[in-house]
Amino acid sequence: MTYDEPDLRRSVVETCQAMQRKGLVKGTSGNVSVRIDGGFLISPTGVPYETLEPGQVVRMRWDGTVKGCMTPSSEWRFHRDILKRRADLNAIVHTHSMHAAAVSVLGHEIPPIHYRIAAAGGPNIRCAGYAMFGTQELADLAVAAMEGRRACLLAHHGVIAAHSSLAGALNVAEVVEELATLYLLCLPMGKPPQLSADAIAKVIERHKTYGQQPHEEKAAPAGR
Repeated sequence: MTYDEPDLRRSVVETCQAMQRKGLVKGTSGNVSVRIDGGFLISPTGVPYETLEPGQVVRMRWDGTVKGCMTPSSEWRFHRDILKRRADLNAIVHTHSMHAAAVSVLGHEIPPIHYRIAAAGGPNIRCAGYAMFGTQELADLAVAAMEGRRACLLAHHGVIAAHSSLAGALNVAEVVEELATLYLLCLPMGKPPQLSADAIAKVIERHKTYGQQPHEEKAAPAGR
């Protein structure tokens, strides 16, 4: 992975502040990490996002040791374990967004009620069982719920969203909140209809070429 650590530190700060601005977290809740050689960068514990500076972002090694004097987020274990397990993911955003947290209190997964669920990597968004925040037990549950996915819920807690980039992870977190809101709006009318596994598989495949794609420049056809 090619990276510039000062740039990534700034990106972690910007992502934390964007999470707060978008209403995905309140106060100092939530956390952000990004992969670097030999470990990862993660937001520090207990530092208000509006005053967070790049130098306060914590560098951690895979063995859980810290380089520097700042204390990392208490949730560093699931950040580390997901990044170690998943070579396809480079960045993680953890939020306590309101509607997704409400679904997590119910202990429900988010089913395929809308094609946008494909952004989370599969036909559902699982809900991991409850464990105390900051524990290895929670990290183990999170790793299992994230298998084959870019997002999961944590029971009575919040959301983990991941992607190959910080911008991508933040986008997934927003999608999870949108889907959770939609799901809760549907629940009073009964079990919402779901898209088929085949329909979701087709959307996931379409996602691979969605948006602007690199292309080769071709000469315009010669005039007559």
